[in-house]
Amino acid sequence: MKISELMTRNPCTVSPETPVSEAARLMKEEDVGIVPVVERVGGAETRGRLVGVVTDRDIAIRHVAEGRASDAPVRDVMSGGVKTATPEDSVEMVMELMGREQIRRIPVVDERGSLVGVVSQADLARKASDSTKVEQTVERISQPGGSHQN
Repeated sequence: MKISELMTRNPCTVSPETPVSEAARLMKEEDVGIVPVVERVGGAETRGRLVGVVTDRDIAIRHVAEGRASDAPVRDVMSGGVKTATPEDSVEMVMELMGREQIRRIPVVDERGSLVGVVSQADLARKASDSTKVEQTVERISQPGGSHQN
């Protein structure tokens, strides 16, 4: 099975210039813990190039705990160097990546690096066919000392 069959398509996004308070409001409205950060390339493109993610943890640790101004841009607190998948990647490959890197959510990008979706640990738990492999992946993600990227 390909990850494109499980991913959430067209997730909400923010730009690097979006105020952190707006990203937090969007997380609350959408009931998500991560928002991809994209740069629009050439006005006609409907999807943007992924440049990072902002997580609820980023906001708590890099924004609130450091006493930053409420209008600080997302670029000041976002996580870069994000691990990604492509729509053609297998579910097994993505579960292996999530377990190895101890991350709960992975943006899915096309060949140009444009965001097309996000796959989460919850997507795998709800939709993947191999429940034993999903359980093992969740255990690996949850091990102490992980990267806590997202």
